[in-house]
Amino acid sequence: MPVITCIDDLKQLYRRRTPRMFFDYCESGSYTEQTFRENTSDFAAIRLRQKVAVDMTGRTTESEMIGEKVALPVALAPVGSTGMQHPDGEILAARAARKFGVPYTLSTMSICSIEDVAEHAGAPFWFQLYVMRDEDFVDAIIERAKRAKCSALVLTLDLQILGQRHKDLKNGLTSPPKLTIPNMINMAMKPRWSFGMLRTPRRQFRNIIGHVKNVQKLSDLTAWANEQFDPKLDWGKVTRIRDQWGGKFILKGILDPDDARLAADAGADAVIVSNHGGRQLDGALSSIRMLPEIVRAVGGKTDVWIDGGIRSGQDILKALALGATGTMIGRSYIYGLGAMGEAGVTKALEILKKELDVTMALCGEKDVRNLRRENLLIPVFRHLQLRRE
Repeated sequence: MPVITCIDDLKQLYRRRTPRMFFDYCESGSYTEQTFRENTSDFAAIRLRQKVAVDMTGRTTESEMIGEKVALPVALAPVGSTGMQHPDGEILAARAARKFGVPYTLSTMSICSIEDVAEHAGAPFWFQLYVMRDEDFVDAIIERAKRAKCSALVLTLDLQILGQRHKDLKNGLTSPPKLTIPNMINMAMKPRWSFGMLRTPRRQFRNIIGHVKNVQKLSDLTAWANEQFDPKLDWGKVTRIRDQWGGKFILKGILDPDDARLAADAGADAVIVSNHGGRQLDGALSSIRMLPEIVRAVGGKTDVWIDGGIRSGQDILKALALGATGTMIGRSYIYGLGAMGEAGVTKALEILKKELDVTMALCGEKDVRNLRRENLLIPVFRHLQLRRE
């Protein structure tokens, strides 16, 4: 086993152990992938302000997200087909998150169902909803999330129509994978993944198959999903879903200050600055570049979190210093999951927490809730269009 020191170490191990089509599904963006790349490169452009001769004892990374105590201000973001990255992936990720003390968010497009995760990983966890044209399905899955005691609903707003990801088309991505000769050769070279998949019954989208009329197999699901994302989603539907849910309500996919104000007015308990990991609108600005404007637009009416590009504890610190009250990670924990299963997710969280803790100390800070813009160096702000108040 190689020595794991950072998130990139987990990524390299993940690449070796997971079939190519699922690695590419995770590690890709839409069209030219400009936004996908800038989600990380814009973080790298921000520098940190070092402080010395400061008492560094008694540091804490503990915080709160929508009133829930967390070991560090990080939630595991919803990632579709997580159960294809590692057998029973959603269960393992949820279990690791619960033990570590951070929230886990289950995707509508998960391999393991809401009920699977509730039974094998335990509640509470959060549930992410895509708005579909099939309102009976939407109503039913909200009720299923309630029965599973999900403590928050995360409504994704930026997938009314699918962006094109070239790698997925070239790889012929499906869940489970089609048994073509190239796929079989690639899977044969990933024995840990292959044997694990043979042992689990969870290999299809179990939130959907069996819960939608006339969708009982993969071909039915493909035809249904291709026409189901609701292009007519509007703020009226958002408030209807909010009222139907009746609990903590989070809106994901905000990248514009006007939309942020509307989200706050719609009663969101938190808004997530996100461009869907660079997988939707290629050419959109990075999440970290838009974060300060959205924080200003909301004006404290609701919590503002950020999703996209976080690969280190330093990135978490930078986001919090720019006004985020929480963060979400997707690829960072998927690397760990694909590399080492539940232990890999735990390892990813341990790495992020240690990096955040050490970086806080070197910046002269003891409490993650006290991070502020002064912890960052100013010259790069012109590049990132981050104005000082």
